[in-house]
Amino acid sequence: MTTNDEFHDEIGDNHVPTKATNPIRNDAFDISDEQKIESIKKDVHNILHTLGIDLTDDSLKGTPNRVAKMFVKELFGGLNPNKKPNASTFENNYKYGEMLVEKNITLYSTCEHHMLPIVGRAHVAYISSGRVIGLSKMNRIVDYYAKRPQVQERLTMQIVQELQHALGTEDVACVIDAKHLCVNSRGIRDIESSTVTAEYGGQFKDDLKRREFLEFIKLDTKF
Repeated sequence: MTTNDEFHDEIGDNHVPTKATNPIRNDAFDISDEQKIESIKKDVHNILHTLGIDLTDDSLKGTPNRVAKMFVKELFGGLNPNKKPNASTFENNYKYGEMLVEKNITLYSTCEHHMLPIVGRAHVAYISSGRVIGLSKMNRIVDYYAKRPQVQERLTMQIVQELQHALGTEDVACVIDAKHLCVNSRGIRDIESSTVTAEYGGQFKDDLKRREFLEFIKLDTKF
């Protein structure tokens, strides 16, 4: 008979997504970032101490605090809705009617199953229905949703949904190609494999428009 731990290990080891939204508790922001850092610092200290690490060593004394700050301020900063980028849009006064593609957006995230890095590239496109968005905002939206414990399928969907909402159009697409260190550095330890996910909305569901987008992201841009 399978135990709960074995069942949940199987989900995690096979990287099975369970929810389309990040599972965040309602009381997640009842305490401040500083309080979270203090609490996490103690937990990191306990983990390292349990592993047998000598935390009196000068190189390691500050590690629990550094890790706690990194978790709250950097790696998982996208959990905090107050850090969501302001996705300002503008009227498409120049009437540009073709797709706009922002490709090769550097992506750093964290696998929610093993808390190991996901590193890759995101390629995002939209077709204006009257509004346009600043190029850097597309990068910031990718970065915001990546800075959470994630599964790649959910991240891809969240980027598309956020841009659809901001631009008032269904015509948004995203492809992510990323390496998961939970696959590359542990378990099967396949260092060559990467994971590709895609989400297509509106016109991008059409074969010709989707192929056009995929051809754009193949372009070799060098300066």
